Amino acid sequence: MKKIYIVLTFTGTALSKIIKIYTRDEFSHVSISLDKELNKMYSFGRLNPYNPFIGGFVHEYINSGTFKRFKKTKTAIYSLVVNDEEYKKISETIKKIQEAKKPYRFNIIGLFAIGLKLRIHKRHSFYCAEFVKYSLENSGIKTNLPKMIRPENFKNLENINLEYRGSLRDYINYCNGLKPIIIK
Repeated sequence: MKKIYIVLTFTGTALSKIIKIYTRDEFSHVSISLDKELNKMYSFGRLNPYNPFIGGFVHEYINSGTFKRFKKTKTAIYSLVVNDEEYKKISETIKKIQEAKKPYRFNIIGLFAIGLKLRIHKRHSFYCAEFVKYSLENSGIKTNLPKMIRPENFKNLENINLEYRGSLRDYINYCNGLKPIIIK
């Protein structure tokens, strides 16, 4: 058995604020990580920290890219226990997309359609929540998540556990053994 991590974030960017207005959710972005330290954290999002409209598959890091630029990013990090085979399949799904980036696109239209309560999905096209859901379901994990998926929906996964809540920057301290900060 292994753990994967569902990382919900709110950076405070103009786009994340717009998403928050439409969804009324606390968090506007979700990533999946294959390790507790978030070194293997993946999503669909900004390819350039300064341009929210050019997006695609991203390997995200706490101290570089978008999260480096937006230092006050808030997060809730959840863990989910998976068996070895599910973990392997999630890793393979992510690796396949990472190696074949070309056909994969950022589903900006689908992202905005969610605010209008519409679902627009194209093959090989994801926004963050679609990607994380696809990674889980493609690995055989039953999620019962809605088709019109938002980052907040991942809080409702069966057997998901809140590991940390607070500043994304401070999460490094938590990983280094400092007492967890959980703000309700």
